[in-house]
Amino acid sequence: MSQPRPDLAPDPGLSRAEMEALQREVADVAVFEDDFAFDPATLSNPLATTASGGEPPVVVGVDQSFLTNAAGEQDRGLSAVVATRGGEVIERVHAVTGLEIPYIPGLLSFREGGPILAALEELSVDPDLLLFDGSGRIHFRQAGIATHMGVVRDVPSIGVAKSLLCGRPREDTDGLPVGSRVAIEANARVDAPDGTLLGYAVQTRQYDSPNRHINPLYVSSGHRVGPETAADIVLELATSYKLPEPVRLADKYADEAKQEFGE
Repeated sequence: MSQPRPDLAPDPGLSRAEMEALQREVADVAVFEDDFAFDPATLSNPLATTASGGEPPVVVGVDQSFLTNAAGEQDRGLSAVVATRGGEVIERVHAVTGLEIPYIPGLLSFREGGPILAALEELSVDPDLLLFDGSGRIHFRQAGIATHMGVVRDVPSIGVAKSLLCGRPREDTDGLPVGSRVAIEANARVDAPDGTLLGYAVQTRQYDSPNRHINPLYVSSGHRVGPETAADIVLELATSYKLPEPVRLADKYADEAKQEFGE
């Protein structure tokens, strides 16, 4: 098992070229295959126990929101973190830090990584798995926010994105039935050999109508979770909502936490 890499933490003071170089270093360190001790079958069952008789693993959902200043500009990031065990919430924390750079596609971790790492430091429990509202390996340099944060903390992690940042589906993704998955492979926009498996389009929810469709989620390895297992886990943790439950709860908590700041 590798060690945490605080030296790879995102620094918003870097130049764009330096940020991209750091992401390539993160991708080189990242492990895009299963490397964890828990049983994925115990993730959402409160009555499940591990092989040694212990409690189910701690699954943490991470989501972001933003706070505005008097001029109406987004100047602070709020990271909401919800820890669950066996599908039940055991802890909720959040952290707020300043935003030093604007949103730049592909460099999200340099804008939002600060509040995320600060919020994770507030947790009293140790995560066994992190789920992020954002990309993992489905990224221009194979180092989306789930990969970057997973490597820095050396915790198994998964990226769950609502839109496809890069790469291409191997099949049509329109109107997929629930439980379906379509491979996403590298194309010319990705720093990987053409056709490399990056992750999956995963259908967690669908309308019962031929005229309305829900788009899939784009699920990819962050760190120490393989692409097939990542898709399996997201389907396992999906309930009646599109997002897997830990991420949905973090999204909901982010909205609640903003009320402390009058927003």
